[in-house]
Amino acid sequence: MGDSAGVSFNGEYPVPDGLAKTAHVRGMEQYEAMYKRSLEDPENFWGELARENIDWFRQFDQAVVGTVNKGDVAWFLNGETNVSVNCIDRHVKKHPNKTAIIWEADEIGQGREISYTELLEETCRIANAMKHAGVKRGDTVAIYMPMIPEVAFVMLACTRIGAVHSVVFAGFSADALRDRVLDAHSQWVFTADEGKRGGRTLPLKQIVDVAVDGLDFVRKVFVFKRTHNPEVKMNPTIDVDMDEELLRHRPYCPAEFMNSEDLMFILYTSGSTGTPKGIAHTTAGYLLYTMMTAKYTFDLHDDDIFACVADAGWITGHSYIIYGPLANGVTTIMFESTPMYPDHGRYWDLVQRHKVTKFYTAPTAIRALMARGNDKIKEYDLSSLKILGSVGEPINPEAWKWYYEVVGNRQCYIADTYWQTETGGHIGVGLPGATPMKPGSCTKPFFGIDFVVTDEHGTEIKGNDIEGQLCIRNPWPGMARTVYGNHNRYLQVYMATHKGLYFTGDGCRRDKDGYYFIT
Repeated sequence: MGDSAGVSFNGEYPVPDGLAKTAHVRGMEQYEAMYKRSLEDPENFWGELARENIDWFRQFDQAVVGTVNKGDVAWFLNGETNVSVNCIDRHVKKHPNKTAIIWEADEIGQGREISYTELLEETCRIANAMKHAGVKRGDTVAIYMPMIPEVAFVMLACTRIGAVHSVVFAGFSADALRDRVLDAHSQWVFTADEGKRGGRTLPLKQIVDVAVDGLDFVRKVFVFKRTHNPEVKMNPTIDVDMDEELLRHRPYCPAEFMNSEDLMFILYTSGSTGTPKGIAHTTAGYLLYTMMTAKYTFDLHDDDIFACVADAGWITGHSYIIYGPLANGVTTIMFESTPMYPDHGRYWDLVQRHKVTKFYTAPTAIRALMARGNDKIKEYDLSSLKILGSVGEPINPEAWKWYYEVVGNRQCYIADTYWQTETGGHIGVGLPGATPMKPGSCTKPFFGIDFVVTDEHGTEIKGNDIEGQLCIRNPWPGMARTVYGNHNRYLQVYMATHKGLYFTGDGCRRDKDGYYFIT
């Protein structure tokens, strides 16, 4: 393809030379062979990855059972594992002092670093506090917290004891939080006194008080201190001061043996019509899929510093701030602030200070920064960067080129990731050592994802240079298993539209080279 800074005649940008030599997947030939096998032999393709990459208490009997057609799929049948063990304990054995989480606080210089050993201790203390309060395996736990390390600790603590977390974005209103607590029947709520973002203070505890008022089934509200504001009211009958409570609990908690198909978490999508849908993900399939998509999309290696600057309240935060990076044993950054605070150099300051190697943000932020010009970005050393990710919507070619040329200095791979809350992880994305890039395209399907383009009646449109509705033919490990408490809704929304296919709800164009553009 020529020089890594060049552009080929058909608008493709080649894989950067440096990545092509060290990537997990090198060249399109290797990608195509792996992809072909993932479709033709999913049992062994995913079975081998699961045996190699997950620590099991009990090995599974079969990798996959069921079809998309019936909307009832199980992965890694009868296996037993634990997500927190795979994200923490096994890494403590190998490198106990390695930094697991870098917390980038709203105010520069006020963050902290948490080693894998400290992550285990913090997670276990919270898990023990939860058990002491009466949290049982299978209980749903609402989490309405700012982007502080404790949100990761609580999520991991839930997985450790088999509780089901339901994270609610801390920008949502009391009514939105109440709806989600009601739908999931969450008896337990985690929050903080207040949150900080972009120099503003957010009254989180006050919002929780309004949200749970009159909900007699809510047993405890666990409160962390972010601002230590003495004016934040605490109700001794329901509120638990976690600063005090954690002093009472030992820093080790044995992990529950979780069945592969045990419910792991619920995450609500704010549906445009009707009540929010509680998308339900299960243990082993989600763990493996988020681990493998993180590994291959971002070409993760042991020395990477990974910065996904999303919020834990969204699937991007679940999969690519917490579970994906930690399952791979790398260092992940949690970002509390905004790209514009204290000025529009904040992202680049973050990259320079922490020597970030892989960076993941949304086109909205990229466009906002592009509009500010290039002067600020030139003040920072961004030479540590190797991969730049985009998430949340298709990135327009103008923003793509700015990201590639100005931020990445034509030396970085642009991973334009297409996926959904329902898919658990990336389903359309290029691989940094293999797939030539095209601005505006998520390029090719990830392993195991059999894209089908149909007309409005569900009839497949074959060939290239076509447009239609985007569906998926076969199940994949990360797919949501149901809508919490309403499986019929799950079937109607995703499976009924086009018989025998999972309907993404998106349109797409497949160009003459087989590249996908979401429309």
